[in-house]
Amino acid sequence: MAFYNVRKVIEMIKVIMHGCNGKMGQTVTGLIAADDEIEIVAGVDAFDSGKNTYPVFQSIELCTMEADAVIDFSSAPAVDGLLDYCVSKGLPCVLCTTGLSEEQLQKAEEASTKTAVLKSANMSLGINMFLKLLKEAAGILAPAGFDIEIVEKHHNKKLDAPSGTALALADSINEELDNSYEYVYDRSGRREKRPVKEIGLSAVRGGSIVGEHDVIFAGADEVITFSHTAYSKAVFGKGAIEAAKFLAGKPAGKYDMSDVIGK
Repeated sequence: MAFYNVRKVIEMIKVIMHGCNGKMGQTVTGLIAADDEIEIVAGVDAFDSGKNTYPVFQSIELCTMEADAVIDFSSAPAVDGLLDYCVSKGLPCVLCTTGLSEEQLQKAEEASTKTAVLKSANMSLGINMFLKLLKEAAGILAPAGFDIEIVEKHHNKKLDAPSGTALALADSINEELDNSYEYVYDRSGRREKRPVKEIGLSAVRGGSIVGEHDVIFAGADEVITFSHTAYSKAVFGKGAIEAAKFLAGKPAGKYDMSDVIGK
């Protein structure tokens, strides 16, 4: 009787890097170059630095390369065209750009009915575990009278404030509390006692801070603070790459990082 070794053939996942010459685009490019399971077949960026090993198109509409998914770390104005392209091609999209308008978020929802869309304000594994922990903490501490504040810190080049991650943290808490809390971004224009059902969000911008998020539960005579610090943009890039691997071949639908990590 003859025996044969059967080896599973893993096809290389092909992706388009949307926003390839930005800081995150270049971070993802470097990480993928060292990954045997995925490759970038094309990049999209208004400016071509000439440093990439793949072809770069000035807009997604001009891209002629076939791919299994798109990883997007671009800017809000570029997202509309990206979503139109992905819907027309049936191309799964890992949507990482933050600072989107309500109209764009709705457009992403609509796109997910026609192709796979994974939307996350933060791609790191740690943050997604953080979201889960905050739900549990909020369910215990908020009914006991603890006030909730979120302080986020980022580099001085970040455009949106508060960060998409800070809003995701607030949303996770608020979902646990039946969405009964209001968000407050600025108290300078009012003179009144802090309402009970309020989540304060504060943004700090300075230097080269990659990303820090503190969630403060302040009660009578005790304070509990949950913190997450990112020391490198690589944590976001690694998550986006795993998300692209997960999303390739998936049917139309709305996905998030909890699907990727299996939580």
